[in-house]
Amino acid sequence: MIFCEGRRSEPEYIAAIKRISEVAARAAINIVIDVSQGVPLTLVRNAVERKRDPEIDECWCVFDVEWPRNHPNLKQAISLARDHGIGVAISNPCFELWLILHFEGLSRFSENAAVERRSKELDGRAGKGIDAALYMPRRKDAVRRARELAARHERNGVVFPHDNPSSSMADLLAAIDPDLGEQESARDRPDT
Repeated sequence: MIFCEGRRSEPEYIAAIKRISEVAARAAINIVIDVSQGVPLTLVRNAVERKRDPEIDECWCVFDVEWPRNHPNLKQAISLARDHGIGVAISNPCFELWLILHFEGLSRFSENAAVERRSKELDGRAGKGIDAALYMPRRKDAVRRARELAARHERNGVVFPHDNPSSSMADLLAAIDPDLGEQESARDRPDT
């Protein structure tokens, strides 16, 4: 089960992953996008509650850091997720960074507005909704670029939430996409 902060782009992207034939063919994978959005701590609390269901194998939360004003209780949300075995896919500053990484690298510190603007320039959309099919053929490039950013931050001793730009969406994709699951994750979950 995947809990998303966003109402449009994140669920649309994840639904497209679910439609990939290799993912859909794996009977053990069932991706459900929870419709109750919220701040990261709320998402994690919802995931902890749902993970108690024996039918749920794995829970993930997808959320942003939000620069220049970070979400409240980010570190508490991550700690709670770690304590309960909930995966987190965090984009810093926002999910649109993950979308950008499908087309090009981004290595400079950025605020939400600049990242959102560049993301729209790259895919031509006007609003929050995305044409997820445009991203699916480029997802391996996004994973590679996200892992390169994580490795750079690690080399430089930069830790969460100061690891702007970064996205651990690559870890979520590796967990659900058989083509990407074979690649070794270069980023552990952020420390609290």
